[in-house]
Amino acid sequence: MQQRRNFSTYLLVCFLGALTVPAFAAPDEELLGKDKGYPVGTRANWFFDETVRVGSFSHIDQIFPHNRLSKAESPLPLAPAGGETKLEYRFENQKWTIDDFLSHQRVTGLLVIKDGAVLLERYQYDRKPSDRFISHSMAKSIVSLAVGMALAEGRITSLDDLISKYVPKLAGSAYGETTIRSALRMSSGVQFSEIYDGKDDLTRFVIARGRDGSISALRQFEAREAEQGTRFHYASSETVLLAVLLREVTGTTLSQYLTTRLWQPMGAEADATWTTTADGSEVALGNFNATLRDYGRLGMLLANDGAVGGKQVVPKDYLLDATDWRRQPAAFGPGKATPYFGYGYQFWLYPGEKRRFALLGVYGQSIFVDPELKLVMVVTAAAKNANVGKESFAFERGAVWRGIVSKYGSW
Repeated sequence: MQQRRNFSTYLLVCFLGALTVPAFAAPDEELLGKDKGYPVGTRANWFFDETVRVGSFSHIDQIFPHNRLSKAESPLPLAPAGGETKLEYRFENQKWTIDDFLSHQRVTGLLVIKDGAVLLERYQYDRKPSDRFISHSMAKSIVSLAVGMALAEGRITSLDDLISKYVPKLAGSAYGETTIRSALRMSSGVQFSEIYDGKDDLTRFVIARGRDGSISALRQFEAREAEQGTRFHYASSETVLLAVLLREVTGTTLSQYLTTRLWQPMGAEADATWTTTADGSEVALGNFNATLRDYGRLGMLLANDGAVGGKQVVPKDYLLDATDWRRQPAAFGPGKATPYFGYGYQFWLYPGEKRRFALLGVYGQSIFVDPELKLVMVVTAAAKNANVGKESFAFERGAVWRGIVSKYGSW
């Protein structure tokens, strides 16, 4: 009888496991290193070499030194919605399911939350809930939140102040004579190329920063090709400029500043890490690392206009200024800043009457937020291209988000 009961339990476990583990192979498993256990790369190859991309993107804090943001003593619960919700979307004139999306694209983690309940949580390439996934440029939005907090605390007097007011070492330089607001909107007008080919200004900037420090690296870019505040031009250097500002006005690292102001108040269940440069400051333009669920908690905080448990964690007015395209000058609206997205304070803004926005990073990292529906979708990935607009990934991911939004509201 006991053997029969044990066997029945075994069958039940197998059945429940089959509900959460896709029966299909994830795309390009062997190319991405499955037979080698998805190895972690080195400082030289982790970003460009796709054979170590999965391992590196979920274990980058094994490669680089980092600061840590400690988890909350009492994590915010993420309640299950009561069985996985069926979610569908249309793409290329066909109807698809989430299983199809996972079989099509190099998604390492997918999480959908509505009203604080988990509708769906999936992992591929042997990733698991305890893994910390890299943010890439989603980190830029976190830097923006720190700016909003420093402003609310009076550490920054006005977003229209010049950076050099707070960072005298940048006085007389193009970036030093840029306003905080212009840096937030990536509208300094300073010439800077960022195309992820290993030969662009971003590469030159990263090398110079590692060798000479952030101030010296920022001062190497002096050609202003447009009047500041008049156009959006994506440049990771401008997020570093904000990080330098924050170090000056707070007197501490970004990780220390945000641990007690953001990470713990929002109820993180795990420590996060942030890769550091030679001087101990955070990379800032990327390289923040957190679990999928904690990215979900961050998305929920933003969906609730910066509040959790009745406490305002992120200043609401600042967050609205950062994420509402109507609050931006015309040049930064959807269809103007880019052919599709608008750009706020280090956030990507969706077109449409309803306020929706996203945190985006290269190779497919993303958090999508719909405040009205209290809906969040988190995607971590190891896509083929840094710019996922060069492949189907961006378009299918967008279709998935649109399908989920349409299930609960109108687009």
